Parts: sequence; C-alpha cells; structure tokens
Amino acid sequence: MLLAIDCGNTNTVFSIWDGEAFLCTLRTSTHHARTADAYFTWYSTLVKHYGIEADITDVIIASTVPRVVFNLRVFADRFFGCRPLVVGKPDCLLPVNPRIDEGTIPGPDRLANAVGAFDRHGGDVVVVDFGTATNFDVVSSDGAYVGGVIAPGVNLSLEALHQGAAALPHIDITRPDKVIGTNTVGCIQSGVYWGYSGLIEGLIARIKAEYGLPMKVVGTGGLAPLFDQADVGFDAIEDDLTMHGLTVIHRYNKENGST
Repeated sequence: MLLAIDCGNTNTVFSIWDGEAFLCTLRTSTHHARTADAYFTWYSTLVKHYGIEADITDVIIASTVPRVVFNLRVFADRFFGCRPLVVGKPDCLLPVNPRIDEGTIPGPDRLANAVGAFDRHGGDVVVVDFGTATNFDVVSSDGAYVGGVIAPGVNLSLEALHQGAAALPHIDITRPDKVIGTNTVGCIQSGVYWGYSGLIEGLIARIKAEYGLPMKVVGTGGLAPLFDQADVGFDAIEDDLTMHGLTVIHRYNKENGST
C-alpha cells in the first residue's frame, strides 16, 4: 500500500491508498521538530484506533516545509523499510514537466494539484487551493503546470487583522446572511467572506481572459465548499485533489522505473 503525505505550512496530512481508494486520512499540525518516532507513535495509534490493517510498501511526500522532510524520510525508512519519493526532487518524475521561468521552484503541492486535476478533468484547468495561502494553479492542455497566483490565505488574513487591530476580535470564517454588518463580528465576517469571494471571482476571470481558452475551475482545500456557496465560478470541488495527484505521480514513477 501507498502512504501519501502532504505537508503544508499549517497541517500535515497522511492518507493510505490501497490502489483503488483511500482507506483513511489522518491530520496533524506541522512542526519541524517532530521526530520520526513521534510521527510513528501518532500514526500507529490512529491507524489502530480506526481498525485499519495497512501494509505500507511505498511512501510519497509533498512538503512546502523543507525542514520536515528529513524526519519524514527517516520515518519512512525506519518503520516501512522504503525510500520515499519526494515531489520536487530530481529523482521524482512528473508526467509533464512544469513550464515556468527558469530557476523557479514551484511548490510540491501545486505540482501535485496540477497532476491530480489533469488526471480527473483534463487540461485547461484552474485549481483554487485554500490553504495557509490561497493558490491559483493553471494547468495547460497537456497537463503541465504553467504558473498561477498566490494570495494570502483566509485564516492568515483573519489572524493578521486580529493582531494588527487590538479592538477587533478573532472570529471564525462563515458565510454571513447579509453584506452590511450591524455589529463588529458581522462586519468582519462580511469583509472577509464577500471580500475573498470577490478576490476569487475576479482572479478567475482575469486568468481566463489572459489564458484565452475555455477553462474549468476546480476548488480544493477545507474552505472550498464554503466559498462555493458564493457562486464564485467553481465547476467542481475536490477534497482530495492533492492526495490524488500524489497517487498519480507515484504510479507514473513506478511505471517508468523510478521507484
């Protein structure tokens, strides 16, 4: 079985893939000092709790936090006896190489999103990924990642607003019933929700206009369903797009002799 690991700035997600479906998805906070032993203690406890019997033979990692990769490599080697594939490293092949400025290193999660989106939806796709940052990833007709947009994430913006303005409370993002708030919380919720809805809708429109061809728009990440309620232009919501992309990348490397 394959263990796919997506390490972001805020959370790290582990998913077990049996070749046909994900058996489970486990989530923990990202911490660069977490050791291989600590990862295994957490992982094995949850797998046992869910009653899952998983014989892990392969591991693939996409990490936007370079400092955690070493301990994840040790985790894979020590407890599963395998050398993990790390997306973005030279020995990890992609079905189609990205076409961006020379010397630019795209985030591994963005590469996985591009591969996953192309596998499920074909080319000419925009992936909107809600994470610590909100990424817009453009996938060409042949499946190559060709660039995109990085905007501050929703929760990051809320935290900055709270820290920068002492009188403003920390709130959770939700869809307000009306645009004009009649109290402080309502005003902040409206500004963040409808402001981000406008940002998403506007950037999608500008990307499509510049690209010059019809494009599908796929939303992913925890907040994608919430912003889909604002009718920002998503054609599909994929909650496991990054993980799916990792399984496709792993399969491609298997078939091409890289693992």
